[in-house]
Amino acid sequence: MKFRKQIFGFMDMLRFKKMVPTRRKMLANGADTPLPQEYRTNMLADKLHPGYMEAELTDTRFLTETIRELTFRRVDSDSFPFFRAGQYVSLQVKIGDSVVSRPYSIVSTPRQALDNKLVLAIENAGFVSGYLCEKAKVGDRFIMTEPSGEFHYETLRDSKNIICVAGGSGITPFVSMAGSLVDKDESYSMILFYGARSAKQLAYRAELDRLSARCSDLRVIYVLSDESDDDCEHGFISASLMKKYTELSDSTFFLCGPQPMYDFLMKELSPLQLPKKSIHRDATCCGDLPTEHPEELKLTVHMRDEIFIITANSNETLLTAMEHAGLNAPNKCRAGGCGFCHSKWISGSYKVAEGRDGRREADRKFGFIHPCVTYPVSDMEIDVPVAY
Repeated sequence: MKFRKQIFGFMDMLRFKKMVPTRRKMLANGADTPLPQEYRTNMLADKLHPGYMEAELTDTRFLTETIRELTFRRVDSDSFPFFRAGQYVSLQVKIGDSVVSRPYSIVSTPRQALDNKLVLAIENAGFVSGYLCEKAKVGDRFIMTEPSGEFHYETLRDSKNIICVAGGSGITPFVSMAGSLVDKDESYSMILFYGARSAKQLAYRAELDRLSARCSDLRVIYVLSDESDDDCEHGFISASLMKKYTELSDSTFFLCGPQPMYDFLMKELSPLQLPKKSIHRDATCCGDLPTEHPEELKLTVHMRDEIFIITANSNETLLTAMEHAGLNAPNKCRAGGCGFCHSKWISGSYKVAEGRDGRREADRKFGFIHPCVTYPVSDMEIDVPVAY
């Protein structure tokens, strides 16, 4: 086969022939200045995504009889990372021999995080929350994950008009979202329906009133189920009640509260035939199964170069079993969605909590599980990464 020589191809061959000597000449003439030890991109990444943080409790107060506000400062840095209003952090606590953690929505605003202030509000309703409400004191130090979660406003996804519905302690992410709106870090029109049994259970009512007075795009409607108040609606937060104040069809909904509230609102909103992307629900932790006589099983856990053999009850998640045994297993959302506890299944039978399987198809195919939503059915063996 004959090739026709082109002048530009010939020049390219000459350049290729001279490539090595040209490079040697450039290296010889280059500066001997040492390469930088830190790059701005990496420094920014470390600031925004520190992984785990050490935080100190600096102040507390009770908002209601059952909800306690905790204020933290970061001691391993001069600020918390900037986050999206509505996100959460997971707080790790050592209680006896157990190393446990729970996710809590952030109350404070992203701007306050830059001032080294992060606020959580926790309802006394469980093992960890009971400890934090009753025993945590100023000066105590905790390990905290970086802010995470998808429960936040997204410009390209969500409507300009957002309807937020809070039940009880579910008000926490909306306080942050309202504050971020007032700070002009977010740009949406927000109407908040806040439901509780009585007026004295409305945490952050004074703060929300001050925020709404400062911003025309924020409106708060209080709804009481068990008593009447001239400044509040009475009953439950229904579609008909919301229609009194705003148009429902061209809005994005953010819901945060107990599971019965979700079930009720989904039935109320179903006639509107809203697209799936228009309704966001803040995920709740995966709890124990309602089993009267749980079976006691053996769980073998590989963590780096160590092997632990512990007890796992059939009604508890694998993550709960590891925490009770004092193992430092990674977790964030405890709802099966984030994948932070992603671990390798080795042997044994298990079941995943209904509606909680957030694994990718590849994870299912190659035997990976999320221990936070996985219950043992028989003796099991798993390989789990160490949290830190």
